[in-house]
Amino acid sequence: MRKSKIFIKKAMYNELLAYCLKEPQKETCGILAGKAARIEKIFPLTNISDSPKLCYHIDPKEQLAVFKELRKQAIEMVAIYHSHVDSQAYPSQRDIELAFYPESSYIIVSLSDPGQPQVRSFKIVEGKIIEEELVIENA
Repeated sequence: MRKSKIFIKKAMYNELLAYCLKEPQKETCGILAGKAARIEKIFPLTNISDSPKLCYHIDPKEQLAVFKELRKQAIEMVAIYHSHVDSQAYPSQRDIELAFYPESSYIIVSLSDPGQPQVRSFKIVEGKIIEEELVIENA
C-alpha cells in the first residue's frame, strides 16, 4: 500500500514549530486547514487539559469557532496537531482513543529534544495508525 502524503509550505512548517516551542513544557494543539491534503492555514487553540504536560484537550468553544471559520472560508480541516513534551512523535494510547476524525490527519511534534523537534503525520482510523509522508514544500 502506498503511503499517503500531506503537504505544508516551509514557512508554515516553521510557524507550526514556533507555536509548539512557545510553551515547550505543555502540549500545544490546534487545527491545520486547507484543501485536499495541502495545509494553508494554522489555527492554534488552547489546551484546557488538567494535565497539559501529559495530554491535550482542545477548548470546544474555540474548536467550534474554527469550524465556523472554515465553512466561511470554504476550506477544510486537513489535520489536528499537537506536541509531545517528553515522548516521540507517535500517537499515544490516549491520542488513539481521542482520534474522532478519521478523515483528518494527526500531526505530532515531539519536543523531547527542543533543539531538534521531530514532526510526523498519521491517519488514525478505528484504532489503526497509518503513517503519512509529510512533504515540506519550499515556496
